[in-house]
Amino acid sequence: MSGTTALLVADSEDPAPELERVLRAEDIGLTKVSAAGFAERPGRLDADVLLVSASLGLQRVALIAQQVAVAGASATLLVFPEGEDFQALEACARGGFDFVVPPYLPGLLRSRMTSCWERWQLTMTVEEMAAAASVREYERDLSIAREIQSGFLPQELPSAPGWEFASRFRPARQVAGDFYDGFELVNGRRLGFVVADVCDKGIGAALFMALIRTLLRHTAEHTGTWSPVDAVPEVAPAGAALPPLLSLGAGPLIQAVLGTNRYMARNHLRQGYFATVFFGVLDPASGALLYINGGHNPPVLVRANGGHELLTPTGPAVGMMPGSAYTLGHTSLQRGDTLFLYTDGVVEARDRAGALFGMDRMTAVAGRAGTAAEKLLLEMEDTLSRFVSGAEQSDDITMLALHRRSRP
Repeated sequence: MSGTTALLVADSEDPAPELERVLRAEDIGLTKVSAAGFAERPGRLDADVLLVSASLGLQRVALIAQQVAVAGASATLLVFPEGEDFQALEACARGGFDFVVPPYLPGLLRSRMTSCWERWQLTMTVEEMAAAASVREYERDLSIAREIQSGFLPQELPSAPGWEFASRFRPARQVAGDFYDGFELVNGRRLGFVVADVCDKGIGAALFMALIRTLLRHTAEHTGTWSPVDAVPEVAPAGAALPPLLSLGAGPLIQAVLGTNRYMARNHLRQGYFATVFFGVLDPASGALLYINGGHNPPVLVRANGGHELLTPTGPAVGMMPGSAYTLGHTSLQRGDTLFLYTDGVVEARDRAGALFGMDRMTAVAGRAGTAAEKLLLEMEDTLSRFVSGAEQSDDITMLALHRRSRP
């Protein structure tokens, strides 16, 4: 045992004289400290063996063991009796602590210390293996969750003559709370586009993302047409009654948003999840766009002449209140116009100094007149990448662009 170091922890001045004599005779470097003094020791424990008096009591011995674990030390902890206090030793032994008892013969002490160290090593190895297995299982589950979530995103966006559509989806973690979608409505006469952001990130947000996306799409695809005279109290047209061209797509839009909001607010209010949603219904023949913006970041409508408009919210986030009211917004994309939709991961991206990318930078990129959908997203990605300059992505980033070509 030559070269071994030991730290003896006890509150009495001479707790185990025979044990000390054997340790010193075996050339073990011995240091004595009180329980209070041990708690004040800075840094890592620099001893091979920790000998703790059972007379300190089970709770204090357990606290010392915890301090050793927190310090990341590899010292073997052994409890010893002071004098004839074997009752205190028995309490510590019942608590799971290894111990030594007199007579403290060198061979027996060496064997006991070695076997306790080997058992500690085995325990640590088993715990590390269990932790590694748990991490692998967690990573496998996350990988499966990511694969399942990717199935909720469209493999390709719908197409229409004279139009270009493009998308980007970059989660901050393995799974995301953002989503986008694009699908045909009213027997292909309308195209529905959705960009949404479920509050929070990670597994919980991903589960609600799947639920909200399914509710919105399923309801929209299975709802018939709607006329302005059929308006329900929760939804009102913006300004005058909608033109007949627009009203054809209003039914799927209204029922999808209202139905999803009611279901979420009535069944999942306790979980505290809600989503900001922009749901637009496009008439590809005329360029007319009917939409509901439920608390979402305002999309940028870039005009071919160089100006731009923001499609501001027309109601609250979906899932916050059962009786939320929404206004129908409507606009039109002329030839050469581009609509840019995004989640807050774009404008809230931060550089290494913590500065926000912000609306001004975003609209400066999106506002370049005549920018096609794919080109716009490539420029936005490049500008974002140069701005953050390697800083960690803190939020999901989702982008969708609709461009009406100058020529059919």
